Order: sequence, then C-alpha cells, then structure tokens
Amino acid sequence: MTEMNIYQKLVEVRKTVPYLQKEAKGHQYQYTGSSQVLSAVRSKMDELGLMLICKVLNHNLIEGQTAKGTKEYMTELDIEFVWVNAEKPEETISCPWYGQGVDTGEKGVGKALTYAEKYFMLKTFNIATDKDDPDSFQEKAESYRKPEPISSKEVGELKTKVLEFAQLRGKTDADVYTALNIQDITKLTSQEAKEIMAKITGWIASAKKELKKESKGA
Repeated sequence: MTEMNIYQKLVEVRKTVPYLQKEAKGHQYQYTGSSQVLSAVRSKMDELGLMLICKVLNHNLIEGQTAKGTKEYMTELDIEFVWVNAEKPEETISCPWYGQGVDTGEKGVGKALTYAEKYFMLKTFNIATDKDDPDSFQEKAESYRKPEPISSKEVGELKTKVLEFAQLRGKTDADVYTALNIQDITKLTSQEAKEIMAKITGWIASAKKELKKESKGA
C-alpha cells in the first residue's frame, strides 16, 4: 500500500463524513454538538495516524451582563491548530483559528476551545449540516464587542456640518452641540457620528429651504 502524505490523509478523513444531522437541542433550535463532530472524525484520524494539536496564542476577556444584571464574561482566543502526521512527525500543517465562549464563571476558556475545535473540524472537512448553526452565545457575543470609535475624518466632517448649521440659524456651534446632546464629540462612536451626520444634514436642508422661501417672500 502506498504511503499517504498528510494532505492525502486529511482527504480520507473528509470522505468519511459528508454530512451531519443536528441532534443536540438548544433554546427553540437544534444544533450539531461538539461531541457529535469529534466522534464522527476521530476513528478515521486514529486509523490514519493523524493528531490535532491546539495552541492558544492570545487571550482576551470582555465583561458584560445578562438582562437580569448577572455578570457574564466573553472569552476570545486566538488559536493555532496543528495537524501532525504521526508516522512522520515532521510533516505538519498549521492553521490559525479563533474561538469565543460566554460564561458567568470560569468556564469561558473551555467553551471557547470547544467552540473553536468544533467549527475547525466542520470547516476543515467541509462537513455539511442541515442548517446554519446558531450557537446559543453567538448573537450575545456580538453585543460584547467594543463599538468602533469616531475617526478623525468623521470628527472633521461633523464639526463642519455643525458650523454650517450654526451659521444658517445665527447660533454658535456650542448651541448646536447642546441641541444634539453632544458634550464631547471625540467620545462618540462611529455609528453615532453617522446617525448625527444624517440628522444635521436634514436640519441644514430644512434651514436652507426656509431661507429660500423667506428670500422669495421678501
């Protein structure tokens, strides 16, 4: 029998699991569990002498809270998964990856590792599932991410619009900032800046329309 290289072995593993039916149940949905994914590929990995080594390269912890006020922590991990051909240990494949896990206690790292390993297997071997897997913490995790701060370009554009509107109305820029409930423009997020830009652009258009009517009436 011809000796297989590491890539050929990975292809053989992929051939054994073309599809997984979601069996685990969460809140109002079904999903493919981590143990289900691992059990589907481990036997073939053992047969071919393939090992998967996980290395945590970086760790980030973000604090949040539930709707009831309980503290929760989202753990983010930068990971490197390394495939090793046990018959030729010098033959390896390194794959950068990412994992995240939400927990109220100390289990965030474990959940992040489990999440990362599961999806690494699913994507590496192109294993199909019947629907996209809405992991219970995925949407929640997005809410923990820090919003993008306002850029220097957005600060400049917003200041220009504020000044333009102030001059149209015969006010100071401080008056306009007060009307917009802005105490420090540099503390805004990029999204807030965009929303305020849209608002003040509308104000400017209305002010110009009113001035045009007044000039015609005069």
